[in-house]
Amino acid sequence: MGSPSWAVYATSALLALLTLLLFTRTLRRRSGHPPPRLPPGPRPWPIIGNFNHVGLLPHRSIASLSKSYGPIMSLRLGSRPVVVASSADMAKKFLTTDDLNFSTRPETAAGEHTTYDCSDITWSPYGPYWRQARKMCLLELFSAKRLESYEYNIRTEENRSMMKKIAELSGEPMKLKEPLSTLSLKCDKSDGYGDVGMSVVSAEEFKEMLDELFVLNGVLNIGDYVPSIDFLDLQGYVKRMKACAKRNLIVLW
Repeated sequence: MGSPSWAVYATSALLALLTLLLFTRTLRRRSGHPPPRLPPGPRPWPIIGNFNHVGLLPHRSIASLSKSYGPIMSLRLGSRPVVVASSADMAKKFLTTDDLNFSTRPETAAGEHTTYDCSDITWSPYGPYWRQARKMCLLELFSAKRLESYEYNIRTEENRSMMKKIAELSGEPMKLKEPLSTLSLKCDKSDGYGDVGMSVVSAEEFKEMLDELFVLNGVLNIGDYVPSIDFLDLQGYVKRMKACAKRNLIVLW
């Protein structure tokens, strides 16, 4: 008699997981702690939740769902409950009226691996640390006095050079990200901020690292929503995040 196939093992694991979910739900009901009341939304599937309702263009899928379930609805992406606001009034409530309750981003693999365990201003939770980091950015990086101090002759020359190149391409499609990122790198170098790591990597390599960082901080990593399969790294994103973080450390040091 042959050994069981992988399909048998997969089916057994799925049945065991469903049994555990049903058992947990039964215990919760008996303990007097009913599940929280959520806005209306499509019924989630086991394990994957509502990922089957979110296609390659999530904004269009969610807009279509909002026509059926209203301006505020609930989804479940894997094991994560998500509340979606789809109107100006609901967005104002989330972003203005009750913004302190929703200002902290959930921790994900991107925050863990590319921003020093969610410790930068983008991923750190709202609180004293975040407020101090924001204050430092406003005073040391983006204040009017600091911006005026960056107005060196070389910056003026680089600005003129960039505008000249853009003017030469007038009428042709172009991505502004390329000339703007090049300008930023050249100006930072002239101000002394790029001396530490630029001898290790070239300007082009540094731009590639930034592009990779932005991409990895915006991807949908399945392991963040289905933690039980996180270790598999099915999409290869975590491997890329670790490699990007390692290259960043080399540049910084």
